[in-house]
This record gives sequence, C-alpha cells and structure tokens, in this order.
Amino acid sequence: MQIDIDDLRRWIGREEHASEALSATRLQQYEATLEDSPPQCPAGTAPPLIHWCLAQPVVPMSELGRDGHPALGSFLPPVPLPRRMWAGGEITFHDNLRVGNTVDRCSKITDVTLKQGRSGDLCFVTVTHDISTAGRAICTERQDLVYRAAASGPTVASPAPVAAPPGDKSQTISPHPTLLFRFSALTFNGHRIHYDRRFCTDVEGYAGLVVHGPLQATLLCHFAAKLWGAAPKTFWFRSVSAICDDTDFTLNATEEGDGLRLWTAAVGHPVAMEAGAQW
Repeated sequence: MQIDIDDLRRWIGREEHASEALSATRLQQYEATLEDSPPQCPAGTAPPLIHWCLAQPVVPMSELGRDGHPALGSFLPPVPLPRRMWAGGEITFHDNLRVGNTVDRCSKITDVTLKQGRSGDLCFVTVTHDISTAGRAICTERQDLVYRAAASGPTVASPAPVAAPPGDKSQTISPHPTLLFRFSALTFNGHRIHYDRRFCTDVEGYAGLVVHGPLQATLLCHFAAKLWGAAPKTFWFRSVSAICDDTDFTLNATEEGDGLRLWTAAVGHPVAMEAGAQW
C-alpha cells in the first residue's frame, strides 16, 4: 500500500478542544474500578491520570470506524492502515485536579512520520495535550499513536523461554473482562479489542481481550506514587507488546537514579510496557 506521507503531514498543527467537569460520581467510579490502585492524594485532590477519563472525543455511532474508534480524517489524519494503538507517551504534572474543576483539553497534532517495522509500514502520529482548569495548568502530555497493517496471523506469540524479571517491588493484577469494560467506559473508549472477544481473536489475531495501554500506564503510575509516597512530576511509558486477559500480569518497580524504572509483564512473558517516573 502506498502511503502519501506528505499529504498526512498536512494535518500537523491541527487542533481540537474539549471540556468536562470532574464530578464526585466520576471520581467514585474511577476509584471503585481501580480499587486499591489509586494512591493516597492530598485532601480534596484526585489521583494522577484521571484526566484520561475527561473531555474525551464524543462522536455518533455512525462516525465510528470498524474498530470502534472515531473514523479518521477529521482531527486525526486519514492514515490508510487499519490497526491503531496508543504506543506510548510522556506526562509532566503541574498541579492536582479537584472535584468540581472543569477540565479544558487543548490537543494539537505535532508530528506525523512513516517508518518500516518487521510487519511493514508503521505510521506514527504525535499529539500534544495541554490540560488545564480555569487557566491553571494541570499537565502537559505527549501522546504517541501508531498505525499498522491488518494482522496476517496471531498477534501474541507463545511465552518466551526467559520471562521478564521481577522488580524490587511487584504487584499482581488479574485482568478480568469487567475491569477492561469498566475502564473502556470511564475513558469513553470504543476500541473493540478491549471488550469484543471475537473481534480480538478472529480479526485482530490476539489471544484474548487486550489490556489497555493507558490502563497499564495508570496502574504503573499509581504504583509508583504509592511506593514513593507522592505522585511523580514526570511519567513516561512505552508499549512493547500486548497483554491479554488470558493470564495475570505484574506491575514492577526498581529504583533508578532519582526515580523509578517500571514495567508490566504477563506471568511467564517478557516485558509488555516499560515506564519511568521521576520526582
């Protein structure tokens, strides 16, 4: 497939704005879904990354693509590759959100690049999000999206002979389908790989329902905050491979310099997501 990268790069500079208030009910739903994950926060403030549940794109059912995502070509460029994933990102935290704050999200496409991977063309779209409330900056975020060709076989390989090592601190998570469904609902994420098992296995080639990259990142960020005793100032993450709901996975942390090196791994598998937190 020929990809006109010059045409796609015309989307650089395009912006999108949205707003939503953080309600007490939304915070309660968030904490009930993640249960013991959110760290203890200063009185009256919300856990880090709860902004992923607010001011998300809202489009009619008729404007969704085959995968449940909003169709491309409005804000995001019309990349002619069917599989879309949140590959990673980096967040700098400036302040805390409180119940009743109205979150304002200003999103801007800052880069579109084409690379070659083992499976063919990979198109990366970088989006910068500025999150604020009443003119007060909450966080600045870089989001890396990757687009790739349709699956031609199983996406998730058999467990590697050498599993990822445990961290100095670790915690086991069971990716129950209800957890994945609730997180999709909280973030208004219609991507079918997180709740439609037949689509996952028959169309996308996964071994089961896929654990959201942002869910893994949230759990790692909260794990880091609990270990350190405070939310980090900066947090970055990068997806390496998928985790499905057919096995438990672990959160892992090891001190490194003035922060923590973090990763997730399905039991008996290599690293799925790597991350870092600094204070």
